[in-house]
Amino acid sequence: MSPTTETLTAERILEATEEVLRRHGPAKATVVDVARALGVSHGSVYRHFRTKAALREAVTQRWLDRTSGALSAIVAQDRDPEARLREWLSALFEAKRHKAGDDPELFATFSVLTGENSRVVDQHIEDLTAQLTEILRDGAVRGAFTPALDPVVTARAVFHATGRFHDPAYAGEWGRPGIEAEFEAVVDLLLRGLRAAGRSGA
Repeated sequence: MSPTTETLTAERILEATEEVLRRHGPAKATVVDVARALGVSHGSVYRHFRTKAALREAVTQRWLDRTSGALSAIVAQDRDPEARLREWLSALFEAKRHKAGDDPELFATFSVLTGENSRVVDQHIEDLTAQLTEILRDGAVRGAFTPALDPVVTARAVFHATGRFHDPAYAGEWGRPGIEAEFEAVVDLLLRGLRAAGRSGA
């Protein structure tokens, strides 16, 4: 076994896979391409990921987890829930816009891969709505949001209501003039509906 193979890790393979996908696209990228980029045999890659589908699923999950991981820091903050909710929705929008605008080839590639890996996408959405649920539940406890809300149901509603600003299907609109003002208008409307009676806007 060569030194290169000895130090081969799943993370290194996923990094190389992302670069191969960027260069070749999802239709042409192969496990052999990934192995070549790492200087190892394709068998070494298969020891970490048993199939090409498993590798593509793992790299898709890694890409999506970057977003949910960054947002989790906002959820953990101990401050006004309304401000946290606004920041969380803004951060989600910005994260998706950066992915689409900074690296459009890779964004297009992962749009294809997420279509192949519905289980991973469903889990990603569950993770995001769980984060929203935590903020909404905390807001109800603190008296920032109406105590009548069901945090789980409301989290799903907020996520779907803001879909235009994070669903990749709308990526073509994210660079359009005025999109930020439209986003703020939607968030303002949602927050007015969530506020507890007698609470003014933050």
